[in-house]
Amino acid sequence: MSTPTSLGLQVSGLLGLCRAGFEKELAAELDELAADAGLIGHVRARPNSGLVIYETYEAVPAALFEGIADWRRPVFARQLMLWFGRVDDLPERDRATPLLDAVKAAGQRFGELVLETPDTDEAKQRSGFCRRFTEPLARVLEKTGALRTGKAGLPVLHVVFESATTAWLAAAMPQHSSPWPMGIPRLRMPGGAPSRSTLKLAEAFMTLLNEAEREATLRAGLRAVDLGAAPGGWTWQLATRGMHVIAVDNGPLADSVLATGMVEHLRADGFTWRPQRTVEWMVCDMVDQPSRIASLVAEWVATGRCRRAIFNLKLPMKRRLDAVEQCRTLIRKRLASVGSYDLRIKHLYHDREEVTAYLALHK
Repeated sequence: MSTPTSLGLQVSGLLGLCRAGFEKELAAELDELAADAGLIGHVRARPNSGLVIYETYEAVPAALFEGIADWRRPVFARQLMLWFGRVDDLPERDRATPLLDAVKAAGQRFGELVLETPDTDEAKQRSGFCRRFTEPLARVLEKTGALRTGKAGLPVLHVVFESATTAWLAAAMPQHSSPWPMGIPRLRMPGGAPSRSTLKLAEAFMTLLNEAEREATLRAGLRAVDLGAAPGGWTWQLATRGMHVIAVDNGPLADSVLATGMVEHLRADGFTWRPQRTVEWMVCDMVDQPSRIASLVAEWVATGRCRRAIFNLKLPMKRRLDAVEQCRTLIRKRLASVGSYDLRIKHLYHDREEVTAYLALHK
């Protein structure tokens, strides 16, 4: 399997994309990751830009970022790459030539080209341009040999347009970057689902689980519990995959959820109700203090009431990272005597002032 050391680049740091308004949190995470790797630099993050840059004081080999340049590690990164160049003052009539020159100067071959923008209202106006410009730019890069489309083991070239005249050049190995441009999976609202929250769980399955885990744990016939289920968006996701779901909520479920024939609705308190036997999944989207939700989920997993869980942590407006770390600590303490575990936390595209987490004990 290719690793970040496959990059023969001198790079200048990390480039991360996030939801606008969460630059401060991502900047702190990138700064900490770089410090852990022994790198020296500084972070630049303009509020509401959706873009965070960590810059080393001088260009360094890409191998120095091995182990940290993975988009899954920072909670608040939708996409994470190693940047090696920035091109300013792009001419409107010939953006390809200066970009080509910068890529050639890097001396690295790429297997794929992705054009992206930050996820802001201003940047979205350039999304159409990115779609139109991808193929012409790819042809130019292929002619010079800098792009060898489909060649296995080569990194992806990311061109991130901060503005119409400024583009960042970045690279990432495919297994260490989000598979979706801008880190945004394009999900359609399914017919029959009672609320848009169903997309959050669908994205969580795509983002927090790998393919083998999805195949093994999202099978028809398994049993699941949805705490705080009403009106049933998360329950619907589980039931339509053929799972038997106990939906726990004092509120009503949508008719379309009950019509699946896979749901038992219990009017009970999600914090106090417990199943009589182990279930494969417990999911939870209840609105409460993040520490209380984290403690509840950790208890379910530690006592064997569920094998794995996906849950939301509603964050405060300030000190968001502190709240996430507090939840990590609560979970670590509760599971310390039980065994090793996986805890994956991400600020998903369909999240707002919250993050979504996956927790499971190792077998």
